[in-house]
Amino acid sequence: MTSSVDLPPLLERLHTQLHDLALHEADALVESHLERAAREGSTYAAFLGGLLQDELGARGQRALSMRMQLAGLPRGKTLSNFDFAFQPSVDERVVRELATLRFVHEASNVILLGPPGVGKTHVAAGLAAEAVRGGFSAYFTTAHDLTSTLGRSAREGKLESRMKTYLRPRVLVIDEVGYLPLDEVGANLLFQLISARYEKGSVILTSNKSYGQWGSIFGETTIAAALLDRLLHHSTTLNIRGESYRLKDRKRSGLLTGVAPVAPVAGEEVSSGVSKVTQRSLE
Repeated sequence: MTSSVDLPPLLERLHTQLHDLALHEADALVESHLERAAREGSTYAAFLGGLLQDELGARGQRALSMRMQLAGLPRGKTLSNFDFAFQPSVDERVVRELATLRFVHEASNVILLGPPGVGKTHVAAGLAAEAVRGGFSAYFTTAHDLTSTLGRSAREGKLESRMKTYLRPRVLVIDEVGYLPLDEVGANLLFQLISARYEKGSVILTSNKSYGQWGSIFGETTIAAALLDRLLHHSTTLNIRGESYRLKDRKRSGLLTGVAPVAPVAGEEVSSGVSKVTQRSLE
């Protein structure tokens, strides 16, 4: 609240009223709006409309920041700062199309494949951030944390309530599928989750394994094939190939020399790094 020192009684009362109504942005800006209105000869309606517009804008920004925080997205990973020029295997047109959020409206999925360090998590988090900005809820987790949490909840008899954490968001990001093998319980829990979200909510998933290698993630091919049937029925796959995105700045500055390009994920031949998948299973 603005200090009442030397303020005219009417202005002091106005600050008090705005503060009591929790119109904090309007309280902070009311004097500048009054000065502008006097200078420009604005109507009362124009003055009030401008003041309330700033209040609504500030509230919208605070709400967006809170939704971003609740989503648990990695800091600093947005589509605006992804270096598409460094990673030409990523079709920027496809990513921009995904950023329109039509895939969220359609409850379809986005799968990003590629070796470590090529930017899969960055693109996944960037798309989830766009979803939050578009008014959708999102949640980011790793496959290991997700299955560990669900497994612990199952042992404690709290699986149903915990599962809602991953079912509620319109966009669920599951990062690093395949970096660590899943035990039988973890594999089954992940399958239950994907099945429950099928055609109800979008999944953005990253993996360092080609689809043909997913049997090794889940320990056997049957559950992997069943999961892929649901996951890929409505989906877009991006296969990112090339050098490590994490090391690009260090290499460009000369700190790293003789670093070989990162090999593409084996077993996936994807034209221009993108494939539209309608229905697949393990061979």
